[in-house]
Amino acid sequence: MKNDLFEYPIQSDQVIEKLIRWIDQNYAFYCLTFGNGHDYPEGTFPDQILAGNTALEKGSLWEHSNYPAAGIISYDYKNQLEKLSSKNPILVKVPDLTFFKAELRITWDEDKIYSNQALPEKSLEGANTKFDSVPIEVQALTSKEEYIHAFQAIQNEIIEGNTYEMNYCMAYQASFEKLDPAGSFFKLMELSPMPFSALFKSKNKYLISSSPERFLKKEASRLIAQPIKGTSKRGKNKEEDEANKRILLQSEKERAENLMITDLMRNDLSKVSLIGSVHVLELFGVYSFPKVHQMISTVQSELLPKTGLNEILQATFPMGSMTGAPKISTMELIEKFENFQRGWFSGALGIIQENGDFDFSVIIRSIIADLETKKLYFAVGSAITIDAEAEQEYEECLLKASALLEVLRGS
Repeated sequence: MKNDLFEYPIQSDQVIEKLIRWIDQNYAFYCLTFGNGHDYPEGTFPDQILAGNTALEKGSLWEHSNYPAAGIISYDYKNQLEKLSSKNPILVKVPDLTFFKAELRITWDEDKIYSNQALPEKSLEGANTKFDSVPIEVQALTSKEEYIHAFQAIQNEIIEGNTYEMNYCMAYQASFEKLDPAGSFFKLMELSPMPFSALFKSKNKYLISSSPERFLKKEASRLIAQPIKGTSKRGKNKEEDEANKRILLQSEKERAENLMITDLMRNDLSKVSLIGSVHVLELFGVYSFPKVHQMISTVQSELLPKTGLNEILQATFPMGSMTGAPKISTMELIEKFENFQRGWFSGALGIIQENGDFDFSVIIRSIIADLETKKLYFAVGSAITIDAEAEQEYEECLLKASALLEVLRGS
């Protein structure tokens, strides 16, 4: 994706924030992404902005003439792919598919900004970057006691053979008087810069995301999936940090969780790939991020000829790491035990290039907000297996929520 028609010198550290605030006022849709310099297997999101005013409906989303594009697949799109339903309370109402055609494309390096359209001078210099939010009181929808009760019930489902592993999530919600999505995003970037950081706008709705996880990437005929299963916290010093990393790598429980989802992804990819082409490039890779170490496996395959995005999603969505295994029956149990509709959470955010190649993240560590209804939510979860311990999994959820709570509460 080349943006070399117009070049502008970078004159201040805050130029991208100024630019996104100008875009926010002039475009109905945009997607700002940062890779934050992470050494991530198969790369990160690019540092770029895509913006536009044309929404893509489901039928037009599969047409190459509408690319480049960006958008979100809601977790509840599963109901269009399988005989499933979502009847739990809605925290922020979102459509199953939210995509737009990218009319404006901007990239940058250390010295210059590159755009496919001329940008007004005020977009680079004059916008206010003052953080304009007030502390927001956030409420957990699930108490610790309720979490432990559900945890035990899910382990009973495992004993009954109805699931082997389930990603059980709990939500936090809030109403607010004032929220500054751009300011909140850049604050989150300071606290938790991730390889798939993104700020997405769809009219009045925003996604503020610091995701560490890739769902699916397509490069020519090559498909790459990278499930994350396995989390440990960063240490207070180098010795403790290395010890936590080593414990994660050697944990039989975490490796078993990761292997189950890696096998699920291998099976999903095989539905749209050449026979014998599905391979695990890396199993149980441990990678470090600002607040956590994560165990990541990488699976690749060769796509069958003439297979489009629609067919790929039919085979692979939603990401196995956010459901569990087996996928269909476990999604039914998720609906039974969780007390909210996931919506954008645990869906996928992606960029589609002109040639149809794409890169989608998993929407986790992310705030979903509606500036019209003045409501927001986020959710966190972990994998429950027969060997899991309730206290440990609950603490893992709190760890994953910490940066988002810090941003919203202003602490």
